[in-house]
Order: sequence, then C-alpha cells, then structure tokens
Amino acid sequence: MTTVTEAALIANLTLFLLAIFLGFELITKVPATLHTPLMSGANAISGISVVGALLGANVAYKGGQTAVSGILAFIAIVLAMINVVGGFAVTNRMLNMIAGKNRRA
Repeated sequence: MTTVTEAALIANLTLFLLAIFLGFELITKVPATLHTPLMSGANAISGISVVGALLGANVAYKGGQTAVSGILAFIAIVLAMINVVGGFAVTNRMLNMIAGKNRRA
C-alpha cells in the first residue's frame, strides 16, 4: 500500500486548482461561435478519460483495492461517457443545421 505525503498532496491539489482556473479562463475567452467546434475536440479528451478510468479500475482490481477506486472509476466512466454522447449529439445537430442551410441556398 502506498502512502501519500503531505507535500505530494499539496502539489496535486495545487495542480488541480490551477487546472480549474486555467480551464475557466480559457472557456470564458472563447467566442460563442467556437464553442461547438471545441466540444468536438473535448469528445476526444473524454474518450481518453474513459480509457484511463478503465485502466485505473483494472489496476485497482489487480491490486485488491476495489472499494473506493472502483466507485471512483465507475463515476469517471459515467461522467466521461455522458460528455462524449452529449458532445456528439450537439455536434451532429450543428452539422445538420449547417447542411440544412446549404441545401436551401
């Protein structure tokens, strides 16, 4: 069993908070017309999150630590899949709207 030192915990929390701040600042600076195309890119990142959660669940299962890590992996998979499916649905709707404009012109 590994232990987390106080310094490592503080470093990880600092990195997490900086990522939240950076993500918020980045999204608020993006023009509204670019939000949907950026969602398509976010789908790829969410797909990577699904694979990472599956790998994490596998490592936890092999290590015998299935209670907390299994629950966290399940939550990560569910949230990432919601993001992937929702992102593709919105992207598909956007592409259909563009195709509809092209057909009418």
